[in-house]
Amino acid sequence: MSDQIKFIVDNLNKEPFGKNYNLITFDSLEPMQLLQVLSDVLAEIDPKQVVDIREEMPEQTAKRMLSLLGILKYKPPGNATDMSNFRQGLVIGSKPVIYPVLHWLLQRTNELKKRAYLARFLIKLEVPSEFLQDETVADTNKQYEDLMEAFKTLHKECEQLKASGFSTAEIRRDISAMEEEKDQLIKRVERLKKRVETVQNHQRMLKIARQLRVEKEREEFLAQQKQEQKNQLFHAVQRLQRIQNQLKSMRHAAADAKPESLMKRLEEEIKFNSYMVTEKFPKELENKKKELQFLQKVVSEPAMGHSDLLELESKINEINTQISQLIEKKMMRNEPIEGKLSLYRQQFKRYVSKLRSKSTVFKKKHQIIAEFKAEFGLLQRTEELLKQRHENIQHQLQTIEEKKGISGYSYTQEELERVSALKSEVDEMKGRTLDDMSEMVKRLNSLVSEKKSALAPVIKELRQLRQKCQELTQECDEKKSQYDSCAAGLESNRSKLEQEVRGLHEECLQDESRYHYTNCMIKNLEVQLCRATDEMKAYVSSDQQEKRKAIREQYTKNIAEQENLGKKLREKQKAVRESHGPNMKQVKMWRDFEQLMECKKQCFLKQQSQTSIGQVIQEGGEDRLVL
Repeated sequence: MSDQIKFIVDNLNKEPFGKNYNLITFDSLEPMQLLQVLSDVLAEIDPKQVVDIREEMPEQTAKRMLSLLGILKYKPPGNATDMSNFRQGLVIGSKPVIYPVLHWLLQRTNELKKRAYLARFLIKLEVPSEFLQDETVADTNKQYEDLMEAFKTLHKECEQLKASGFSTAEIRRDISAMEEEKDQLIKRVERLKKRVETVQNHQRMLKIARQLRVEKEREEFLAQQKQEQKNQLFHAVQRLQRIQNQLKSMRHAAADAKPESLMKRLEEEIKFNSYMVTEKFPKELENKKKELQFLQKVVSEPAMGHSDLLELESKINEINTQISQLIEKKMMRNEPIEGKLSLYRQQFKRYVSKLRSKSTVFKKKHQIIAEFKAEFGLLQRTEELLKQRHENIQHQLQTIEEKKGISGYSYTQEELERVSALKSEVDEMKGRTLDDMSEMVKRLNSLVSEKKSALAPVIKELRQLRQKCQELTQECDEKKSQYDSCAAGLESNRSKLEQEVRGLHEECLQDESRYHYTNCMIKNLEVQLCRATDEMKAYVSSDQQEKRKAIREQYTKNIAEQENLGKKLREKQKAVRESHGPNMKQVKMWRDFEQLMECKKQCFLKQQSQTSIGQVIQEGGEDRLVL
């Protein structure tokens, strides 16, 4: 249960829940708070479950949670009676019911999210058969079922695409790049077509180029096929050489060996292999297995967990408290404390060195286990090779016996020897078994009597301890219920006090801001009052210099200056309006004069260019051309 609660607390403290629980605060949650935590976890799986259970009836909460847990295929432990207890525990927020549900949900959150998403579309809505008699309802139901099947197909394809490793962004980039390349190729082909159209016999040249491309592709295919055939030929030659070498070695061995020597050598090899397979290798393998089991037992010893760390921290805290007490005593006596502290430091160092030595021993044992595993695999492979070799020798021996007309001789001989050995072993085992059984019965009877006599005081003490444990458990439950009620009352009082403090703090802030605003307004009014007093003094004063400094006099002076300036501007505006007409006429006359002078200039330039044709004479303000 503690591991289960630790797992729940660790996952609730992570995102997206972001709780700030520890084992104590989580275990002290009220049933309503525990149900809210369960509702939040279900809301993370299915967003439709986002509900504040304080605004919901308990029956509705239980119904909603049970329906979603049924969709998620949660199976409560036990039978039908336990199922009713499960529903009741879910309604009242019982911890033995809520904790396993939270543990199950947090273990497979992603899988359950997917299942809840699919349930929205794949839970079939059952329509009564009498309603399906209507054609419209039947057609709608048929479309509903077809859409459900289509959703299943699309979801499977989507999952396959997700599992294939392709991403939509990469596919879109590839498609856009291919479209750009396609556009570039189309433009390039169009440019090439335009260039080719100007060449003579371009159709015939295109046909020849197409045939050349086809022949090149065929040439590449034939080259690839030729390379594959070369590889196949090379492998076939190598295989032929190996077979020829094997045949040559077998012929050489058959030519040099005599039947008697061959039989003898085969019998020796068989005996040696049988000894290796039946006696030596099993013994070595058994020894290695024992060593491996011992090392696995060493490795399987529990490492330092959270409880061990807590125990070490408690020891460290105790030592620190002792050190601080000694420091205080020495400070009171004004004596040096290094002598006593060195003792604890040395103990601490010895403990750290002991941990390091254990760590090194663990690493060495782990390395030895790896070596044993490798050696075990090598021995298994050797055993397989020897068995295969034994089978080959047996096959050769059988072929030789068939040639000599004594087939089955070695097998019959081995069977007779094996049967006789088994018979002697069984006879010996029977005798040993009877003796062992009688001795074992005596030993067990004596052992049982010894254990009974040894366990009698322990059992008596255990009964007393059980009774004491029941009393302490009952007392603990009573104290816990008192603690829970007291904690609930204190929590409610604390929340009320916090709310009151928050309200008073806000009122204090408002009053403080109002105070600062009032002070600022008072300072502004004091400044304005001071300026008004100075203005009245300057205005009432008989000194002309002081009157000139007054703001009223300055404003009066500025007003008079602006009125004079406005008067001058109005007079100037009037003069401009009166002279506007004559000025415009004069401007028009100057423009006409400018055009006249430009015309004379052009005439003069023409006269200079036509001196060979005629002569221009000016008389009386007129120009005459004399040819």
